[in-house]
Amino acid sequence: MKSRLVASAAISALVLLGATGCTFISPQSTQIEYSASDGVNVSDSDGPLDVRNAFIVANEDGSVGNFVAAVVNPTTEKATLTMTVAGIDKPFTVSVPAGKTVSFGTEGEEPLRIDRLDTMPGATIEIHFQSGDGAGTKTEIPVLDGSLPYYADLVPEAEAEPEESTPTPEPVPSDTAAPAPSE
Repeated sequence: MKSRLVASAAISALVLLGATGCTFISPQSTQIEYSASDGVNVSDSDGPLDVRNAFIVANEDGSVGNFVAAVVNPTTEKATLTMTVAGIDKPFTVSVPAGKTVSFGTEGEEPLRIDRLDTMPGATIEIHFQSGDGAGTKTEIPVLDGSLPYYADLVPEAEAEPEESTPTPEPVPSDTAAPAPSE
């Protein structure tokens, strides 16, 4: 009888270990870092600034987009972030005071407008982020549309094409002059 009790306890222990033992060797999900929103986090190990939840909301044809993110400066000195968007010659610069966060497109703050974006919603675009003396880091940033209600207000309007005006006719001098009216 005693041997049955010992065998029963041993089998129970093996079943319990087999059912729960996988947690000892597999990684815990709560320890995996990820971006909890639609944007991505960008950390430059060489630079002082961090970019949080970065994404772009573009218009329907992808010609214009609004950059939405928070730029965090955890240091005790003012720092500048330079962002170079793939395909656009002129970089964007943002100054962030010491110990502060500068937000774009959130809490009443205006997003950073990117003209000539040329990237359709649903794709990603490469942006090079550089702060401090570091070389910076390149990151693929998602381009979204305004189909979700909380992004609808962030969709930029395309630049209005300059209206073609009809040229005003100007008098053209001629070689022959009309006779002067007689008095």
